[in-house]
Amino acid sequence: MITEPDFDVAVVGAGPAGLSAARAAAAAGARTVVLERAEHPRYKTCGGGLIGTSLGIAAPLVQVPARDTVSAITFSDDGHRPFTRQAGGKPLLTMVRRDDFDHAWLKAAVSAGADVRQNVQVRALEQDADAVTVTMADGAKLTAGVVIGSDGSAGIMSRYVGVSFDQQDLGLEVELAATPEDRAAWRRRVQLDWGAEPGSYGWVFPKDDELTVGVIMAKGKGAETKDYLTRFLAGLGLSDREVRRDSGHLTRCRTPDAPLMRGRVLVAGDAAGLLEPWTREGISYALRSGTWAGEIAARAARQGVGALDGYPALIRKHLAPEMTAGRRLLNVFSRHRHLMHAAMATPLGWRAFESFCRGEITMAGVLRRPQIRVAVNLLGGEGA
Repeated sequence: MITEPDFDVAVVGAGPAGLSAARAAAAAGARTVVLERAEHPRYKTCGGGLIGTSLGIAAPLVQVPARDTVSAITFSDDGHRPFTRQAGGKPLLTMVRRDDFDHAWLKAAVSAGADVRQNVQVRALEQDADAVTVTMADGAKLTAGVVIGSDGSAGIMSRYVGVSFDQQDLGLEVELAATPEDRAAWRRRVQLDWGAEPGSYGWVFPKDDELTVGVIMAKGKGAETKDYLTRFLAGLGLSDREVRRDSGHLTRCRTPDAPLMRGRVLVAGDAAGLLEPWTREGISYALRSGTWAGEIAARAARQGVGALDGYPALIRKHLAPEMTAGRRLLNVFSRHRHLMHAAMATPLGWRAFESFCRGEITMAGVLRRPQIRVAVNLLGGEGA
């Protein structure tokens, strides 16, 4: 006699991918549990800029805790030649702090019926034809029909599924206490700085009483990344601000053929290496992949494990083309950052960037525009 598992769906990790998965699974009627090693609300290193795609998913389901909305972007080239473009109509970005944003998703998952268990560390998985057994650090076990891994690219779930990565970057970030003058100067405006090292860039994001300032660069250049952040802060005149938090993190992009599931175990968000390779934007990828994983896991509880095959099919159809386009743009940016800077001053370049920020067009859609496609091919992005 087959014993029914404790839960239909177990989610490991309570970031945007895991909580959107849990909310979707529970809303579809699946008995759902979330296992989170920390306790919400908890700080998470992240720029916290929601593009329109993320906002479109989140706004109908959670109370988005916006700290600011952005309608202007200042572009600079390694601190030089700054110019500002102003958008009309809808905002380009919505700024959130990740502790606020993730906690809003936790409340949505609980409201949908998910059982959220915090301060729980998952140590091992074992599966058979009928269920997955999850073992915690204290020796406790539970079983689930499907497990969704969303515990980050360095977590146990990514290793279990066997996800491989072909791009790894180091991001360094500081959260600064904003003075009244800072708040006035940066309200509704961000800055993007194209760094001197190939593929690197920096950012300033306003969050009401704080400014998030960070840089990102290829892994293995720790000293250069620190130096870039120091120079960037000095050039902005922000070196003397109170630092409320400083942190670093690695972002990892999946290899195109990396697995997304192993038997009854799926991975979503960072655990699957899903993010946009050029901007390293990951929240929209987390929310989309998490929602699909939760919906399909709930379907598998009703229809059988064969339904899980629909998950990698969705990733291949919707997210893989965006990542391919992002790789092509990153190649061009790495080789020709000055031209990329100049492109943002043109009507065509600005409209494409504006449309991407608002979620009106994807990276793949940007490259389908004839003039942009021709330019990218000429500049060496055709082979990415």
